[in-house]
Formats: sequence, C-alpha cells, structure tokens
Amino acid sequence: MMFSRNYRLSIVTVLLLSASWTTSTSILENYIQCISVHSEIISPMSTFYTPNNSSFVTILQSSAQNLRYLVPSAPKPELIFTPLYESHVQAAVICSKELGIHLRVRSGGHDYEGLSYVSEIETPFFILDLAKLRSVSVNIDDNSAWVQAGATIGEAYYRIAEKSKVHGFPAGLCTSLGIGGHITGGAYGSMMRKYGLGADNVADARIVDANGRVLDRAAMGEDLFWAIRGGGGASFGIILAWKLKLVPVPSTVTVFTVTKTLEQGATKLLYRWQQVVDKLDEDLFVRVIISPAASTEQQGKRTITTSYNALFLGGATRLLQVMEESFPELGLTRKDCTETSWIKSVLYIAGYPSNTPPEVLLQGKSLFKNFFKAKSDFVKEPIPETALEGLWKRILEEDIPLLIWTPYGGMMSKISESEIPFPHRKGTIFKIQYLSTWQNGEKNTTQHFDWIRRLYDYMGPYVSMLPRTAYVNYRDLDLGKNKDKNTSFIEASVWGTKYFKDNFIRLVKVKTEVDPDNFFRHEQSIPPLPRDWEVQAEYSKV
Repeated sequence: MMFSRNYRLSIVTVLLLSASWTTSTSILENYIQCISVHSEIISPMSTFYTPNNSSFVTILQSSAQNLRYLVPSAPKPELIFTPLYESHVQAAVICSKELGIHLRVRSGGHDYEGLSYVSEIETPFFILDLAKLRSVSVNIDDNSAWVQAGATIGEAYYRIAEKSKVHGFPAGLCTSLGIGGHITGGAYGSMMRKYGLGADNVADARIVDANGRVLDRAAMGEDLFWAIRGGGGASFGIILAWKLKLVPVPSTVTVFTVTKTLEQGATKLLYRWQQVVDKLDEDLFVRVIISPAASTEQQGKRTITTSYNALFLGGATRLLQVMEESFPELGLTRKDCTETSWIKSVLYIAGYPSNTPPEVLLQGKSLFKNFFKAKSDFVKEPIPETALEGLWKRILEEDIPLLIWTPYGGMMSKISESEIPFPHRKGTIFKIQYLSTWQNGEKNTTQHFDWIRRLYDYMGPYVSMLPRTAYVNYRDLDLGKNKDKNTSFIEASVWGTKYFKDNFIRLVKVKTEVDPDNFFRHEQSIPPLPRDWEVQAEYSKV
C-alpha cells in the first residue's frame, strides 16, 4: 500500500498531538517526519517506542540476553524503531545520516557485550530492532531457504523440518539466536564437522548499505559478500535476509550425554578427548560442558563434572562402532544413546527437556537472561593433565562458572582460513568458551570479572598464540575497543587480529570501500582507513 507524501505527513501530525509522545519531541518529531518522507508508515504507534511509551522497557528488554546492559546505569536509546518492511530499514539509514543520530541494529540480542542495544561511545543513539522482519521461505526443490534477519535460527530449523525430514542447516546450538547477526560471525553448531559453519553455507544475502540501498550478492559484489559472512555484525551494512544452502541429514540421528566427575577419572578422560576429538568420524560431534557440582563421593564438597554432549548423523549401531574404534575410553553403551529426528536433536542439544515439542522453536525468543561475562580461546595442542588440575582449582573458586569445549576437525579443517573472514580452521583441535554468570545484578560484578580474567590469564600458555585468537560472536571488550568513530586501523588491529587473523586487513579494505565515513560503527566494528592517511595508497595494493 502506498501513501502520498501529504497523507504520510498528516499521520505524523496526528501522532505528535498524542500526549504520550510529548517527550524527546525534537528527536522523535524530526525522525518520524524523515521516515515518513522516505517510506510508508503503516502503523506508527506500534513501530516507534520512546522512554515515555509504556511499551518501551518491554521492547528494549525483549531479546536482550546480558542483563549487565539493562541496569539503570547503562545508556538507553532515545528511540526504538521496529521496521515492518525493507523500505523502513532503508529510511532508517537515510534519516540517521541526515539527522546525525547514531544507529544500533539488533536482530537477536545475543551479542555478549550488548553492542546491539547499548552505545557507550556516543549519544544520542537509537535501536533499529529487526524482530518483525522474520519470515522464513523454504524451497526444498533447490535446497535453499530465504530467512529474514529477525527470525531466530530455531524458527528456521523448524520451517526446514516442516518441509522435509532429511534437510537441515549447520548453524547455532542456541535456538533463540537471531539469524541476522548469527551468520555475520560465522555460526557454528553440531554439524560443523560435517558441513562447516552457517556462514560457509550461504548462497546469497540482502543488505542495506550505508547509502540506504538494498543490495543482493550480485549488486554488492564478491568482496562485500565475503566480508559479511564471518566478518562480524554491524560493520558493513544491515542484513535483511540470508539465502541458506540446505544440507542433507539422515532421517534418524543419535544423541547422547555421558557425564564424568573428577572421582570417575574426568581428568584423564578429557586429556584423551583432546587427542582424538578432531580426528573422529565427521558425522560425530562431541562437545564437553564443564561445571562444578556437589560431590556424591565427598559429602559437603564440590567436584567438577565433564558432560560429553553429542550428535551423530546416523543410527546408534554405527555410532557405537565409531566410538569403540576411536574413543572407547568414554565407555558409551546402547542405553546412553537416543535415536531421534534431526529437528528433535536440535532441541536436545539446546538443552530442552525430553518430549518438548518442536513448536517451542516458534516462540522466537530465549527464556535465558542473566548477568554474565564471557571469553574464548582456540586450542591447537592438548592441554596437559597437570594444567587441567590447575584449571579445576580455579573453576571451584567461582559460584556459577561454565566452560564449553567445542570440537573442530572434519570439514572445518578442509576450508581455507581465507575462504570467509572466520579464520579458525586447520590445526584447531577445539574452541573454549569461558562463562561466569551471576544473579545479583551489579553488586558483585567486579568479583566475577576478576575471576574470569584470572582464569583467562592462567590458560594463556595452553592456547593459540601470536595471536591469541578469539571468536567474534563471543564479543569481549577486554580485547580492546574503538573509543570513537575515528579509531584507527592500528588501534583496532589489537582486537581485530584476534578475531580474524590476517583476514582483518582485507576486512578493513572492504570497509574503506563500502563505508568510508564509518556510518556502521560500534565498540568493535571494523574501521575504515582515513581518507588522508598516507598509507592508504600503498595499503590499497594489498
């Protein structure tokens, strides 16, 4: 439906007469008027939210995962805009530039440092929340699906399984991830050893660039298409939708979880896991979830539990054969194994209770909200048993710590480090995610930060070096951050090389070409080279 410009402006006039919209008038009035000029506004009262609106807090908190960034002291946006159409996203970019209002884009809200809904480097800012752009269109005939950025990966999984029991997509284990941002960082999951990352399995995309244009793969060019698949979110444009390449999955897959404590030989078993996990059959994904628990053997004391959580793309009989040949030390038995469908394995790996119906994936949001701080590492050599024993002591010092060790190898070792910006490929045995979570708000934040930083320092000798690498979708501002929109390439390279290794240089080059004025920016966005930087002429030859 199209409206004339005069009619659209009349909608704005009526809107601004409403008593509930009288605060932040200058920003709101100018912004809505600009949006009305550049696109149709069908239902403005359900599209714009300010702090004076009764729904503002609900919308702000709707998909935010890290409660550290929802405390009263955290910066708040002047406005939240929830576009209903692609043209609204285009208008948001154009009007943000015209009015000089900083834009943050949110598709799922899982970013670990709250970068999609908090700005610590400049004000005023507003949030462009893509939650209403969440359609999923599956085409089994050509093994593809177009998924809008605001849909969760769980919704995409459900719609794929709805059309076919033998198709899937190799992306995240946490089903409430917004797919827009998820794939920009790589998107790993339980089929990564078979098919690679989600970003390795994207055929096309639709984005809005810094000039407000909608571009597909052909229009954006291969350099920009390369950058958005693993180069981190919100640096190059706003993802509107991804075209996913579906992959075959068996009609029957097998899952299991086997838990061992320190008293049951967890240390030696985990050392053995490190020696074999990247060499296992690529149909098999066995991650390890490590946390403290009450000891059953020593009453009143805590121990460490190591839970081997797995997906096998096949039946239990063949799985048991693979395990007996490659990892018999785990002692897997038939009763440990559950044969199921691929879509139900998604629920299992995501931690849903047994018998949870797949329709839960259509909720489109996570019930998990907590205060947390996270870090990550990649490991290229097995961590010695003595170092593991030191790790256990440090884990037991914290209230609610969690470590997740994710296996590599298989297809992950066959794809070049430069194929997409995600560089952590051949030679990586596994990835570590470190988490400290707490419930008591800002009260003991310093204590938990100190603990995870000490743990990270302790692990330094046992993980990747020169650089010590990290996963961009586990954003960590401890690694360094942009201080303002003029942060230099040299300053940003401190954290950029940890996430992207040598690919960081190419990302800066793409950024300089497509967004030289650094419109899309946040605390760890890729910087462009200054227009007058003497090095730029030489750099462009790289």
